[in-house]
Formats: sequence, C-alpha cells, structure tokens
Amino acid sequence: MKKGFLLLLLLSLGSLAVFSQAYPYVVGDKYVNKQPASKALINSRTARVLTSAKEKWVALKPGAASRLDSNAAAPDLTFKIKAPVAGTYELSTYAMPTNPATDIMKDEKGNPVTTYIKLQVGDQRPTKRILYDAFRRGNQVTGKFELNGREQTVKVWLPEGVQLGHLEWKNYNDPAVPAAAKNYVPKIIPPAGHPRIWVNKQSLSLVQSRLTIGENRQAWEKVTAAATMPFHFEFDINKEIFYREDVEKAAETKAFYYLMTKDEKVGREAVKLMVDYFSVLEFGNVTYGDITREIGRAIYTGSLVYDWCFDLLSKDDKQQLYSHMLKLAREMEIGWPPFMDSIVNGHGNEAQVSRDLLSMSLALYDENPELYKYTSYTILEQLVPMRKFEYESPRHNQGVDYGAYRLGWEMHAVWLYYRMTGFPVFDDNIKQLPYFWLYMRLPDGYMLRDGDMFNVKNVNGKRPYWKQPQTMLLCASYANDPILKGEFEREGGLPDNPVLFLLVNDPALKADHNLNSLPLTKNFGHVLGGLVTRTGWDNTPDSKDVIAEIKGGGYHFANHQHSDAGALQIFHHGMQVGDIGLYLSYGSPYDYNFNKRSISHSMMLAKDPDEKWLFRAKDNDGGTRFNQRFPMSPAETTTDPWFDNGQVLSADFGPSAQKPAFSYFKADLTGAYTAKMTNYTRGYCFLNLGRQDVPAAIILTDDMTTAKADFKKYWQINTIQPPVKNGDQLVLSNELNGHVGKTYVNMLIPAAASRTMEILSGKAANSNFDEQFDIKSDKAEANAHRIMISPSAANQHDRFLTVFQMTEGDAAPLPIRFREYPSYYLVGLADQLVCMSTGSELVNTAIDLDIQANTKVTLTGLKPGFWTVKGPDGKSRNFDIRQGKNTLYFEGVAGKYSIMPGRAY
Repeated sequence: MKKGFLLLLLLSLGSLAVFSQAYPYVVGDKYVNKQPASKALINSRTARVLTSAKEKWVALKPGAASRLDSNAAAPDLTFKIKAPVAGTYELSTYAMPTNPATDIMKDEKGNPVTTYIKLQVGDQRPTKRILYDAFRRGNQVTGKFELNGREQTVKVWLPEGVQLGHLEWKNYNDPAVPAAAKNYVPKIIPPAGHPRIWVNKQSLSLVQSRLTIGENRQAWEKVTAAATMPFHFEFDINKEIFYREDVEKAAETKAFYYLMTKDEKVGREAVKLMVDYFSVLEFGNVTYGDITREIGRAIYTGSLVYDWCFDLLSKDDKQQLYSHMLKLAREMEIGWPPFMDSIVNGHGNEAQVSRDLLSMSLALYDENPELYKYTSYTILEQLVPMRKFEYESPRHNQGVDYGAYRLGWEMHAVWLYYRMTGFPVFDDNIKQLPYFWLYMRLPDGYMLRDGDMFNVKNVNGKRPYWKQPQTMLLCASYANDPILKGEFEREGGLPDNPVLFLLVNDPALKADHNLNSLPLTKNFGHVLGGLVTRTGWDNTPDSKDVIAEIKGGGYHFANHQHSDAGALQIFHHGMQVGDIGLYLSYGSPYDYNFNKRSISHSMMLAKDPDEKWLFRAKDNDGGTRFNQRFPMSPAETTTDPWFDNGQVLSADFGPSAQKPAFSYFKADLTGAYTAKMTNYTRGYCFLNLGRQDVPAAIILTDDMTTAKADFKKYWQINTIQPPVKNGDQLVLSNELNGHVGKTYVNMLIPAAASRTMEILSGKAANSNFDEQFDIKSDKAEANAHRIMISPSAANQHDRFLTVFQMTEGDAAPLPIRFREYPSYYLVGLADQLVCMSTGSELVNTAIDLDIQANTKVTLTGLKPGFWTVKGPDGKSRNFDIRQGKNTLYFEGVAGKYSIMPGRAY
C-alpha cells in the first residue's frame, strides 16, 4: 500500500459504495473513512439511535442484553466497507458511556471497568476489542485488519452501558525503514541449516554433553518429566483466546527435549501445540501491562519451535508459524520493521529486538533474509557501539532495577550471536557490568537506590531480597565468572526456567560465594561517574558494615535515570542518607516532579524562580536538568550539551587497593544544571577508620557559584528516621535486625551563625517548592525527612564543608580537628588527617602540617606532577601525582611536614 496507492485511492473514490454513508477522504498518503454508527444497518430489535448536540450514537435498547458471547446472535449493527486497494487497514472506534455523567465506567465496588465490542470483518473470525476503558476512554485504536478491496460487511455487537459514535478506517503503512538499514549488508549471517537459536551444529553437542552433569542433572530431569507428559490444549478454531503462558512453556520444553534427544513423538507435540496455539491467539487492542512483552514471548516461543523442530515441520506448518509470527511482530511497540522505537533505551531495549525479533529472524532467515537484515542492523550498528561506549563505566544508566532487567535481554542477544557464530559481537566490557549490582547490595537484602526501583516489595512483613537471577545466570555463564555465579545462586537460581539454565550453565564452573576477594571501593569511571565505598562484604542483617555512594559526572541517558548528579547515600544498619522517592507509576505528576527529580535525593539545589522545565515536569525543584530525551550514539552523547551530566575531575583510593583507608572523588557538576549555575564542584572523601565504635567517616565539600545572588542555595540530605538536633550537630539513625546505627552530621562551613535550617517530615517531605504529594505506600520513604540548609546571606558564591561520622549504637563520635586555608581544608579524625581542596581549582601551593602523633595523611585535589614531602627528619620524598587521581598518601610520625609542588633532588 505504498506505490500507486494514492492513484488507486482517487480512482476508487468515484465509485465508492459504502452502505453506511461513510465519509472517505485523503490526508497526505492516508486513506480515512469515517462511518457514523447511526448510518449503519441497525438491528431495530436490539439497538437504537441516540442524539446529542455534537453526534448521533447507537446503543443497546433499554433492557436489551449484550450478546458478545453468543455465537449465533444477529449483529446489532452492520457496516459495509470497500477499501480502495487490498491491504492492511487500521480501525478506530469512538464511543462514550450512555450515562453522560459517567467519565470512567466503574463496577459496584468503584473499580474501573473495561468494556468490549465484538467485530466481524467479512467472513473472518469474530474478535473482541476494547471499546471503552479508563486509559483511553472512548478513543480506541481497535486494531489492524486485512481488507480485500471489494465490498465487505463489518458486523458489530455492542456492550451494555456504552454508545458507539463511529468507526474510522485508515490505511496502515509499515514503519519507515531508515536508508542505512535498507542498504545494510550484515557482516555476520546465520549459518546454513538448523538449529541456529542458542545452539548451532557445533555447540549442540556441548549442551547435550552437560545435561546430566552436576547441578544440570536436576534441571534435565525436570525438563524430561514435563516434556514427556502430554499437554492437552482445548480450543475452538472459531474463538480467539488471550495468551497462555502454560501453553508457550509446554511448547518450548517439548521443542528443547526434541532438540536434545530427537524424540519425534515429543517434537511433533511441540509443533502441533504451537500451530494450534497461534491459530487462535489474539491480543486484540490490549495495551495495558506492557502487553508487548507477552506478544514478544509468543514470537520467541514460535521461533524456538520453528528452529529446533525444523525437520518435523510440514510446508503448511512453516507457513502458519511464519505468518503468525510476522502478524504478531507488527503488533509490538517497536513494530515491524523494528523502527517505531529505539533499541538503545526504553521498551525497545528490552526483549523485543534482542530476544524476540532476533530469534524470529534467525529461525526464518532462509525464508526471508530481510528480517535478519533489519534486526541485525539495529543490534550490531546501533546497540553494540552504544554499549561499548556506555559500559566503559561498569554500571547501568537505567539504575538497579531497570538496568538489570534490560541487561538481561541484551544478554540474550550477546548469547544468540555468540552461539551462532562462535565469537563475541559485544565488547568484553559487558562482562564487568554485573559487578555494579554486587557493590550496590545492602545487608538488608535491598540495594543502594539508583533509578526507578520496582523489584523489591514488602510481603507479609518479611525482609525483601533484591534479585534478577536470569540476568545473573546469563552474565556469569558468558563471563565464565565464579563470583557472578555465586551471586546467581544467592538469588535463588532459576528453578522455573530449566531450559535456559541448561542452554548456558557450565556445571564445571563452581560458584564462589566469598566476596572478600573484591576491593572495598569501586570507581565507575567517566561515562557514569560515581564511587561506591564499603567497610566490608558482610551482607547479612547483622552486618556492621558501612556502605556509601557518591555519584556525578558523565552523561544523562533519560528514561528511568534520575536527575541525581552529586547525590550522596549512606547505609549503616539501614539507610541513613539517601533517596526518598518511590517509583509508583511512570510519568505521573509525582514521578516527574518528585521521584525522578533532584528534590528527592541528597544533593545540592539552587532555586532560579524563572527556571522552566520540560517533559511534563511543571514544578521547580531547584535541581539539575530533568531529561527524558536519550542519545542514540556515542557521538551524540559526547557532543550534545543536553546530555552533559558534569565531569569527573578526580577519583582514587588507597593506599591498599583491596582495603583502602581513603576513597576520594570529585566532580564538576556545573553541566548537570541549567545556566543558573556558573560553577559547582562536589568533593567526597570516605575514610575507613577500622574501628568498632566509629567504623567510617565522610568529608563532603561543595563549592557553588550561581548566575545571580538571589538564586537560593539548598544543601539537602534526606533520611528515613526523624533527625535529632544536638546543638549545631544533627544526629541521624536507623535500625536493622536489632542493631542501631547513627550518623553524626557536622557542618563546619558555613558556620552555624551564618546558615538557616529547615526540616520537612512525614507527608510534608513529599513536596517540592511548588506542590505537595499525597503518597500511599507502606515503604519508609513515604514518611521520610528532608533537611535543607541554606546560607543566611544571599551570595553568588558559597562553600559548604560537612563531616559525617557513622557510629555503632550509642558510641560517641570522634572529635573533629579543622582548619581552613585559601585553597584547602584540613580535617582531622582520630589518626587520620585529610586535606581537601576548597573549590574547583587544584591545590598548587605549599601545605605545612604539624602532626602531634603517628598519623595517616591523605592529601586530595593536588595538581598533577611531582610533589615533595619533607619530614621532621629533614629528608625529602618525591611523589608523582597522577592526572585524574590527584592524591598523595603517607603515614607520618609526630613533627612538622612541608608538602610542596616540585621534585627534590
């Protein structure tokens, strides 16, 4: 319906005979035919015409029952349609409740009701479609239908309580194919013959040889029992059904069993089951619940049966499976060809392409190589280079939950190409990415907060445990990594998917559950800057470990990523400082104006009263730019300032790489804000004090200059339990498994007399400067606390210096020693002395120290090059300060020290 369509359309309109007095017209290259319900053939025994000021409607007569479920009932309405040419057309309906006062139809309990209409086009099978629901009200895209270009009837059966205004037909055109994809010649093509999905002729024997070894034996016994058990699928070819996961699972299991054993009886059961299932499967116009995931799973299952049981397929079986998979592919969000969405981010970065359409294109490659051309173009030319760039920082920009979920689907593509070709097509940096989740793990079973989080829900008061075992299985097996396999086992394994387990699990790879071999600090690099610092790897509820994170610098990739550049999190027997937003629904006013915004995070705000926001975000929270547009390539990411999320200036830890005494991070976050920010840097130094009473401390610096002095600055931290004022000090606390942890917060600059503080608690904390939100949730974040500190005077330039001490129970915090110099601060705690640069400039002046006892000295923010440390013994030592690290560490005895730029000879 592309070349010549407009000419055929114009010729046909002159002789168009439409029974219902339709109004056909042309919009661009679109054929549009609006058919008022009142002009259709109306069954006078069941339906009637209603008139309003704007339109005539047709509804069931009072007392007439809906006959949607009757096979023999005469239709309530009959339309006629003659399409200008044979092809695919999209049908929409317009309806409204018969009660004009009703906006959303509800049942007797007040719950929204979805109302359906039944349609039959020509002699096609009748189908039920949504006519009215709470999501799209009465404007529904009913679906795609094949019209033959000749006069056809459209029979309609109406529901109760809704009146139909009109039907509207439009020609449907497939998504446009980019020129680069049209001309694409894949460098990697599927091998000849089958199988191709998950195994090829060479790797098939490897999977077969592992079936009864070690932990694989139990999974194989489960597959064997399920595959050899008859599965009874009752269906009526004249009635459509919604998806059934049990049918798909049975077909997949039987197909896999045939692939492994060549048991023809079981293999033929798989083929018949899939062909029968496809013959009645209909998703209709359901859009709720991200239904494209279920559509994709049906395609994937059909692809497995087609590929694994290929030698059992008749010509008709092949045609049936082929046509049904293509039909389903057109119903996915990304569409077919797969260019209605992007594979780089969003739902397009889930199973749609990386598993479902890729599997389909591999299975059907001989029948239609174009399927593989388009699918491999999106994966190999768009996704692979983007991930090579992004995963230079070994963390996922979509956060803990969506990151793990989407990585799991990418790992399907990783594996499918690897098994098909025998070599990797994704960069090897993907093997390091899963360590992000190991470092984010908390002793309460959850994770440090990052992005929209949905995984963990409180069930019957039991402590939740975060898990994505399918992703961990695919990652551990691909990387052949015993530590990642240990994480997979801690998450409970994959008992409900023995087929996938057997396809990839190597029983010779033994899980390592001991994380103590990992360094306690993880630097995430420059693409997604941040540092996670820990005092240990005891992830049990009785753990005394402190886990903290500072983030900022790199790029912003939108969607589920938050506006949280510079955010601080601290965990010690529960969250002490962190994020109090909740992911309740995507794109809601609360989501776009609080949850994803800076205001719900522990970070700096600067309020420009005239600042404007995009992407349906209307409230001014004073934070970093809110972004819902993502980059499509590494070049766009690095050159478009819209994606600028600041720059990592320094990151280092030591002196031990395994158990560092200090962990340092500094970022210039100016780019993350709008032009209201002239300059802003945040510095962070985590000290592992090695003590029972005060296991760790954090020194935090902020240096901020705004475009105008009257742009008020807010130094903000959020906490779960009510904070306690203790003079000029704040005391935060939390408890886990009967163990109490406290965090003592001492702001040294600005001084108490030069600052103001406001604490918002409970419901009041769920607010920005413009709006308060009513949050219904049993999670602690819904009734948390925001602490906001501002300088008393209005200045363009302000500095903040804060010390956090995490203590065990009622242990007292350590005394703080502090001195301020023009370019640096000196902060002392116990046997530690730390130098922190005051602003954005690196320290390039002499530093004189007078140490009273044996002390661990950490100097940060130093200019790169050689520095000399001259001690009380008169001897000088040279240190080479590296660009991007900017730190110097030594252990000194009592006496005076002079640290100077340059090298002594």
